[in-house]
This record gives sequence, structure tokens and C-alpha cells, in this order.
Amino acid sequence: MAQARLSVRKIRDVLRLKNEAHLSDRQIAAVLGSARSTVQECLKRARLAGLSWPLPAELDDVELSARLYPRAEIVPRYPTPDFAAIQAELAHKGVTRMLLWQEYKARHPDGCLAILAIA
Repeated sequence: MAQARLSVRKIRDVLRLKNEAHLSDRQIAAVLGSARSTVQECLKRARLAGLSWPLPAELDDVELSARLYPRAEIVPRYPTPDFAAIQAELAHKGVTRMLLWQEYKARHPDGCLAILAIA
């Protein structure tokens, strides 16, 4: 099961309670109603992002969230078929999905397994 993600308000509370009140991870989790592992993950992400309490005044909620939870770059595993081109090709007489699929697989043998229904 995926670990719960704390709200930005709770992230600020975790950092504040850890550094000002010197509470343990278990105590912070009890105060916030979260799992200890979630608190530990939040503190780890803050440490990796180089953040500590007090947070810089110019750091708003959106920026804080982006620094703690950066978007992972999505790298496609195979070349994505050009569905617009496929749709245009299907308009020609004698062109079938199977023919287009065979052409795609000839160009990209390790490509996707199937081109699903194209409306």
C-alpha cells in the first residue's frame, strides 16, 4: 500500500515540532494523527531537499510541496504510435489496422504490444 502524503500544513507542523518542541517521530505522529513512517519520510525528504525549520519566508506551499515531492520524469518504454497519423492513414482505401500495426512493428520491434481500438 502506498504511503500517505502529508498536507503542506502538516509538513510545516512536522518540521516545527521536530525542531522547536524536540518531539520524537512517534510523538509527532500521535499529535498529527499520522503514521510514524509518514513523519519519518517527511523528515527524510526535507533533509534531502536541504530544508529545515524555520522555513524561508519566501517559500510558499506550492514551492514547498514541489521541493519535497518533485515530479518524476516519465520516460516511455517504447516509441508511442502517432495516433493522429494512424487515423489519417485509416481514411485511405485498403489501409487496415493490421497493416499499420505490422508497419509499426517492423520499425519498432520492441514497441508496444498492441494498438488498441482507434475510433
